[in-house]
Amino acid sequence: MKDFDSWNGIKKIIEENTNNAFCKNAEVWWCSLGLNVGFEQDGKNELFERPVLVARKFNKFVFWGVPLSTKIKPENLHYLQLRHDNQDYSAIISQLRLYDSKRLQRKMYKISKTEFEKVIGRLHKELDGVRNV
Repeated sequence: MKDFDSWNGIKKIIEENTNNAFCKNAEVWWCSLGLNVGFEQDGKNELFERPVLVARKFNKFVFWGVPLSTKIKPENLHYLQLRHDNQDYSAIISQLRLYDSKRLQRKMYKISKTEFEKVIGRLHKELDGVRNV
């Protein structure tokens, strides 16, 4: 059973935070995702965090982010395998969403231009599918 009450307490603290982290495209941050419903990605540990790639920063308050996982998923339209510092991981393309920069906890690293272009290319393909529905 998920502990939604603990997440709700952390979420209140995050909401009261008046400092929005300054992020840039292609950066990976620990981001407080919280506890979510069903198959949506959850955060882990006391801050309910998960690494998130900043895919598109809109302003100092919001950005599109792609959650990352060290569990390697079969590469397909919804997952993309990436590598940083000899570590393989999966970008969960299908879980692109808008985040408030208040959720950002600490910067981890910036991915290479090549890896970032792979992610953006895959996002374009995913979003193109929306037009074809």
